[in-house]
Amino acid sequence: MKKSDDLQKKWTPYLYVLPAFFLILLLIVYPVVTSLSLSLKDKVTSHFTLDNYHYFFTDQVQLGNIGYTLFVAVMTVILALLLGFMLALYIRFNNNSLSKTVVALTVLPQFIPGLVAVYSIMLVVRNGGVLSRIAQSLGFTFNPNLMYSANGLIMVNLWFNIPFAALLLLASLANVRQASIESARDIGADKWTVLFKIILPATYKQFFIAGAFVFMTNVGSFTTPFLMGGNNPQMLGVVLYKEFNQYLDYNKAAALSVILFLLCSLSAIVYVIVNLRQEKWR
Repeated sequence: MKKSDDLQKKWTPYLYVLPAFFLILLLIVYPVVTSLSLSLKDKVTSHFTLDNYHYFFTDQVQLGNIGYTLFVAVMTVILALLLGFMLALYIRFNNNSLSKTVVALTVLPQFIPGLVAVYSIMLVVRNGGVLSRIAQSLGFTFNPNLMYSANGLIMVNLWFNIPFAALLLLASLANVRQASIESARDIGADKWTVLFKIILPATYKQFFIAGAFVFMTNVGSFTTPFLMGGNNPQMLGVVLYKEFNQYLDYNKAAALSVILFLLCSLSAIVYVIVNLRQEKWR
């Protein structure tokens, strides 16, 4: 009887995780394996080939698309972390009505559907939009030129990602003790010393985690690039859509999906490493 109880205790946790395990197999592992298999087949003969990958890494247009995507994603990460950190610092170390309003405004973008937000921003920033009409009413011409450009994509990406980065960084700033800052000031430390010696060491981990999530979100994004992006170069999410729906080249689409998966995996690796080294970052 005791042996039976021991076996039950041993296998019960595995039974609990089985549904989640099969769900991961169904929704993640199976699509990845299927895409990988399809990407290694010739479109006509279904024989093994690397031509689908060779196309994306040798064709000048596709190389431009990859570079453009990485540029937009990396710039979004850098600016979102920088501006999000500044916003988090203000919220953390200011306790007034304005900071409380800023917190409410920071959370607000999370409740607005992405498609609605992009269309709203387009109405404001496009040439001939709200900003242009306001400028015209004041007697001068102003065209933001943000449609169909990398600057426009980065701007909209920041609208979504600055609040996200700020909230993650704010969580780490909450662990910074006010007593530590006051003690540093008592011995003559200036604001920059407090920032680099006390505040930043407490937020290193969250910087990496926020950057990983922002990168993964933007490197394969579709809605914003599809609505606001130009025809050349294009973000990889739009290229994937066209390969699958317009050109009906499922093998190249599968190869591109694997490439996107590998790019996102780089961020996932950073996330895992940072979490595994959690004690060292403290």
